[in-house]
Amino acid sequence: MPIPHKRLRAAALGGLLAAGLAACSPSAPEGVEKTVLDEAVSEGLGDPNTCVLIGKVGSGEVVYRYNTHMVCGRSFSSCEGGPQVSVDDRLKAVAKGGPEKAVSCTTTADGSRGVGWAAGRVIGRDLVYAAVMEGDKALPGRVMVDRLERAFEKAGLQKPR
Repeated sequence: MPIPHKRLRAAALGGLLAAGLAACSPSAPEGVEKTVLDEAVSEGLGDPNTCVLIGKVGSGEVVYRYNTHMVCGRSFSSCEGGPQVSVDDRLKAVAKGGPEKAVSCTTTADGSRGVGWAAGRVIGRDLVYAAVMEGDKALPGRVMVDRLERAFEKAGLQKPR
């Protein structure tokens, strides 16, 4: 049975849109395979409410993103008494020489949800990272830093400490 012309056109359009979105997404830092880095980050921090960005020192230009724009575009408590921040805010701050972060706090009055933040330099590269995890199973910031460093080492992005 032949495929109706409208369905074929819709399928082709959908494929083009998906390819276009993939082309706009950052892949991975030079010399690192995206799938290997994705797997290492997923093993260390894998959670639907996690976002990891890696960017260039100075500009904060994103060269890698773990998870979707939906997760990475959200803002949460800074855990430092200031206004809410996004993971991109944290990335740009550390890229411009701001302090490294390993903080966490609760995000609900009953303490059932929290947010963890991690941000710092990628050892041996002119790169920085920022990560956020929010939810009822959010890890403390210090744990996130440790797990990210191991993931970066495993993927060949970072030299061992």
